[in-house]
Amino acid sequence: MSRQILVTNALPYANGDIHLGHLVGYIQADIWVRFQRMCGHTVHYVCADDTHGTPVMLRAEKEGVTPEALIARVHGEHLRDFTSFGVAFDNYHSTHSDENRWYAEDIYRKLQAARLIDTRSIEQYYDPVKSMFLPDRFIKGECPKCGAADQYGDNCEVCGAAYAPTDLKNPVSAVSGATPVLKQSDHYFFRLSDPSAVAFLRQWTTGANHRGVVRLPGEAANKMKEWLGSEGDNTLSDWDISRDAPYFGFEIPDAPGKYFYVWLDAPIGYFASFRNLAAKRDDIDVAAYTEATAAEAAGTELVHFIGKDILYFHALFWPAMLHFSGYRPPSQLCVNGFLTVDGAKMSKSRGTFITAHSYMAQGLNPEWLRYYFAAKSNGSMEDVDLSLDDMIAKVNSDLVGKFVNIASRCAGFIAKRFDGRLAACDSAVFAPCANAAASGDIARAYEARDFGKALREIMRLADVANQYVNDEKPWELAKAEGQEARLHTVCSTALSLFKSLSGFLKPVLPALAGEVERFLAIAPIAWQDVATPLPEGHAINSYQHLMKRVERKQIDALLEANRDSLAPATEPAKQATSQQRHAEHQAHGAAQEAASPTIVIDDFTKVDLRIARIVSAEHVEGADKLIRLTLDIGEDKPRQVFAGIKSAYDPATLTGRLTVMVANLAPRKMKFGLSEGMVLAASGDGPGLFILSPDAGAQPGMRVK
Repeated sequence: MSRQILVTNALPYANGDIHLGHLVGYIQADIWVRFQRMCGHTVHYVCADDTHGTPVMLRAEKEGVTPEALIARVHGEHLRDFTSFGVAFDNYHSTHSDENRWYAEDIYRKLQAARLIDTRSIEQYYDPVKSMFLPDRFIKGECPKCGAADQYGDNCEVCGAAYAPTDLKNPVSAVSGATPVLKQSDHYFFRLSDPSAVAFLRQWTTGANHRGVVRLPGEAANKMKEWLGSEGDNTLSDWDISRDAPYFGFEIPDAPGKYFYVWLDAPIGYFASFRNLAAKRDDIDVAAYTEATAAEAAGTELVHFIGKDILYFHALFWPAMLHFSGYRPPSQLCVNGFLTVDGAKMSKSRGTFITAHSYMAQGLNPEWLRYYFAAKSNGSMEDVDLSLDDMIAKVNSDLVGKFVNIASRCAGFIAKRFDGRLAACDSAVFAPCANAAASGDIARAYEARDFGKALREIMRLADVANQYVNDEKPWELAKAEGQEARLHTVCSTALSLFKSLSGFLKPVLPALAGEVERFLAIAPIAWQDVATPLPEGHAINSYQHLMKRVERKQIDALLEANRDSLAPATEPAKQATSQQRHAEHQAHGAAQEAASPTIVIDDFTKVDLRIARIVSAEHVEGADKLIRLTLDIGEDKPRQVFAGIKSAYDPATLTGRLTVMVANLAPRKMKFGLSEGMVLAASGDGPGLFILSPDAGAQPGMRVK
């Protein structure tokens, strides 16, 4: 039965370049969309730039342009980069649009009518020079716990303490350098803690859609259970959905000087982009995909592809907003992890913070990266590691050495000896491809977004095809007397196998598949076609080389180009870039840290570093950045440690892992409890934190020395 699906990707923030870390989620979504369409389903694929908020306003001011001019330029750059990597949106819009304003106001008014909007007075820091209230990440000062200087207004990056901005010592505005003052302001809140909202979210986050597919993957569902608490225990807080002028965004109806917080109107951009697409066509019923009653009657699906750092907004705020305003909540959230490069987070100073545009400018094939990301994707929230040497080896081995090699070794004989026409395919040899299509294993892997599993099976079939060519040796048959018919059959069969493999790979390699379709002179391959060989007598075109090998010198040139062009940013306006977005929308990025002064071995041995097993990990109520870890370091009793890694890790993924901790750090009393040590994590000038992990064989309690 044909499905009708609206697919969206997380909206990139209009304040920075698209880099390879962004592309993980977009490439995964594009592959899934292409597979669905090959299967004959109707899919609308939309996205947009997320354009509102303080960082955009400040960057535009710094560049001496209007916010509208800035976001228009960035919109063109983002669409260029996505298009270069084969991410083929049906519509790429902007949240700064009439459609988005209409939906934001409509949802807000309906939530008001449902008595789910409150107004409260809050106290926050105000910059008297810039005449603006300051988000937490635009306030700096001394940590109230350890005294470290130059810390942000929500947590200390030195000791990991979490606190309110008003707790900072000697606070300054990161925008103007002025000393901020406390000022009262009325804010608008969405009552997420309302019992009806909590009850709905408990049901929605643990349920399945009308196709029986769970709305949230297991890791994400477990995270929701932690955030929602147990039955009868309400752990959710109401959500501040307003910001004060000056602010680049939409003014709240009947509230002069108050603007919708960017995270209210950002996800609404999905609907706005879809509505904008529908206005250009006459075959889309917007209500059938967006309104609860109509969507249920039509049986449509709404599938979001997002990064794990924005799960909180998409699995709590967004579905609750939709449900209580009469719109349909998502059918499914597909959640991807972050990108690491050679096992570490992307870094400007190491030259691995690679922009999409620089990749293309160096002349690298974007489908090399599509294939590699697909091979590393398993449908879970696990991070994807880009090992550049491994990418070279995998692309050269799989795509050039196995896949393209089939055609390059056989096509010439068909052109030269048989006037470009094929003989009948040997059905017994073609059977493995036909059986793979019939079994549905590859299709199920694509559906589950386990692209790595799909590609492993496809490459197994490529091995079978290559073994057939190796055994039959068409280059020897061409020289032997009386083997003309056999040569014709072998080469024709090999090209039918090649056509089938091309169909299996088409969602991942659409450009290469298009070249194959032109070479084989066939219509665009649908999923049902992978089980069918090329017919006898079919005429093909002359073979042109389909893919070059990756050369290490190309990768070295890419790294060098990024080292030269991406100096660490220091200004607050430039610091507003991140893998996707966190609560205050990419408001800062840490500058590269200089190496510390040298020490002697006696200094080092004073630090007792131990291998620790994470017995349990859980969120800390009331803390935005902390995770409570229970660590086994071989002692009679496990230790409790509070770590400021919530932005980078789902607690459910940490349990059972080995890491490294400082065991002889003096215990520190925090408002959430006693912290009895410190886990070691790496961080730098790019986004993210990365806890250290020892090699296999290390045991809890072992000393690191």
